[in-house]
Amino acid sequence: MTELAYVYDGSLEGLLSAIFTAYACKEDPSDVVIAKNLQPRLGQEMRDIESDMDVALRVQKGICRTCGPVVFDAVKSASLSDDPAAGSIVYRFVRYAMAKHKPHDCTGCPRKMRCGGLCTRSQKNSALNDIVHPSVAPFHELNRAVYNERHRMLQFLRFEHMEGDVWFARCNPAASVVPLIMDWFAGRFNTQAFMIYDENHRIAGVYEGKEWYLVKTDSLMLPEHSAEEEVMQAAWKRFYNTIAVESRYNPELRRQFMPKRFWKNITEMKETLPGREITRR
Repeated sequence: MTELAYVYDGSLEGLLSAIFTAYACKEDPSDVVIAKNLQPRLGQEMRDIESDMDVALRVQKGICRTCGPVVFDAVKSASLSDDPAAGSIVYRFVRYAMAKHKPHDCTGCPRKMRCGGLCTRSQKNSALNDIVHPSVAPFHELNRAVYNERHRMLQFLRFEHMEGDVWFARCNPAASVVPLIMDWFAGRFNTQAFMIYDENHRIAGVYEGKEWYLVKTDSLMLPEHSAEEEVMQAAWKRFYNTIAVESRYNPELRRQFMPKRFWKNITEMKETLPGREITRR
């Protein structure tokens, strides 16, 4: 039997469309990957999967209905991983979860006729709890890595006040976590407009005071800093240097707590790093 590889565009919609295609065509691809991560095996057949929003919504509703919304939230976050095998791992988990939660015979069950044959959707029997299963363990690793990266962004994101009363931050995460942090910052900025730009994934999260949305862009033109921004940055650097204890300087420990890949976007570290890559007008 010919091995199949589904190739999708890297979006959640594309991944859900690939999962739908596998069920609709009664196929079981050995790989579900983004084109740039594809390494074809000998004799493997490639199939390009187009993203279809209607199909993706059908899969979302199906997972929520059969496995519960908690499972779909986990699928959504895992799909943001930069791991080359993320698509395949999520696909395998969804197949396992859907099979585990499918309607079953209620004979002998004390909850018979009350759960509609879907009582395995409960938190106690969720597929997410089967942490040693070969289809679940890698999935948990993906989620853990994504949420660790989200936590780092909450720690190390630095905002700059721009002309026009907009706050701007840039980041370079190892997973596309901007969708996971926008709600958190929107709740704290309240009605204040801000934008977070992911340099690695070329995605900007934009909040205009009421709702936020995502924009895919390869370039970004920014206004100048506001009149007080340079003063505030200098004050923050001075505070950072003042509280440092020279006799306890430990660069290795600092790199553990503040990974060096984030330094170029951290205000207090900019003195020893190259200039900006984004052009201002």
